[in-house]
Amino acid sequence: MRLLIQKKTIRLLVSLPAALSMLLFSGCAVGPDYVRPEPPVTGAWYTELKAGLTAGRIDLQTLAGWWTTLNDPVLSSLIDQAVEGNRNLQEARARLREARARRGVSEAELFPTLEAAGSAGYNRIKTSDGINEANLYKTGFDAVWELDVFGGKRRHLEASEAELQASNEDLRDVLVSLLAEVALNYVEVRIFQTRLSILETNLDLQRETYNISRWRFEAGLTTQLDVEQARYNLEQTRSQIPTLRTGLEQTKNRLSVLLGQPPGFTKDLLSDRKAIPVTPLEVAVGVPADVLRRRPDIRSAERRLAARTAEIGVATAERYPKFSLIGSIGLEAAVSPGNLLSSGDRALISSIASSILWTVFDAGRIRQNIEVQTALQEQALIQYETAILTALEEVENTLIAYADEQVRRKSLLEATQAAQRAADLSSDQYASGMIDFQVMLDAQRSLLSFQDQLAVSEGKVTLNLIGLYKALGGGWTALVPD
Repeated sequence: MRLLIQKKTIRLLVSLPAALSMLLFSGCAVGPDYVRPEPPVTGAWYTELKAGLTAGRIDLQTLAGWWTTLNDPVLSSLIDQAVEGNRNLQEARARLREARARRGVSEAELFPTLEAAGSAGYNRIKTSDGINEANLYKTGFDAVWELDVFGGKRRHLEASEAELQASNEDLRDVLVSLLAEVALNYVEVRIFQTRLSILETNLDLQRETYNISRWRFEAGLTTQLDVEQARYNLEQTRSQIPTLRTGLEQTKNRLSVLLGQPPGFTKDLLSDRKAIPVTPLEVAVGVPADVLRRRPDIRSAERRLAARTAEIGVATAERYPKFSLIGSIGLEAAVSPGNLLSSGDRALISSIASSILWTVFDAGRIRQNIEVQTALQEQALIQYETAILTALEEVENTLIAYADEQVRRKSLLEATQAAQRAADLSSDQYASGMIDFQVMLDAQRSLLSFQDQLAVSEGKVTLNLIGLYKALGGGWTALVPD
């Protein structure tokens, strides 16, 4: 009869948590239920779309690998290396693993805690009949389960799940920024190299002009003034080269660090001078709603708003009583540990109990904590709304910058072509004695200025396109899956 009662007790200890868990998981939880806010956005961009920009639907595959539209194998190689080696990206991956583990801790709190214990002792009891001595051995399991009657633990799990999703979006946001930074610095390298080539070409031209002016002076055809003017013009151009070289090397070093490598790593890789990558003829930018759905920083802010909402429920649950089930089952034997395995010399001990804990007075601590969590939720909502406004601002700014820079580049191209013709004519006319030296010198200076401005403008067009792709949230789908 005793053995039958003990077996029923064991079955109760095993089946009761499972039955109650089904009941509790289907119940309601205190605190507000999260509702995703609907941001008020217009159906079209404020900026007029021109210069190849269209409101067509964004191809997600193209946006995920936007750098391939520049058709530069070196850039694509650098992107691959950055994804593998960048330290900020590795740190973001570690934070994601941390958030995933924290979510697991929150989930584990919903289930009972089971502990195994064992003990050995010696008893010596002196009575009127004499002294009784015995060794006593115990082993068994203890279980404690705090029932989530009012949903505080479920709200905590909800918050942890939202934080995990936010960390995943943070990783994507780091990736979006990283790929853009790699591309921006790569284009800067090509801009510096192009400007250096222009300077060196003009330096050769001005060196030739200086020699001509010197020969004409020695022949008595001109004055010392022409020679000195040619000389300072030559040296002024030469003085710009060290500045550009410094900027070039600093940009290469920055690019190396973005790849997770020490400075100088890209020196040989980028030693050959190549043209600035050319942008595609047409770029689809979609509508504002597309950006809000795609940008990782907005998605992260929305998930953290959900987490802060769930934390209000966690704090609210502290107002209500906490119910716990406590159970234990074990074996007890005397004389030797081996008797624990012998059915005739052991005792089976089991128990089950329940407890209730309710905070009656805490000087307003729980109420104030609810206020704290509510204020944090309000801050999270403001941060979410700010992220939306910032994203829209970034896209609008890059749209106008990309389009207007192309207009500027076209004008500079025409000016440069005219300056080239003027420089060629002035050189021929000066050699024939038809114009004075100052006219030719001004023409050469203008040519150098326009060529340099054109190179910078061509680079800015590409830089602005990269900024546009970043503002649209491009660069993460193909590399960091949901």
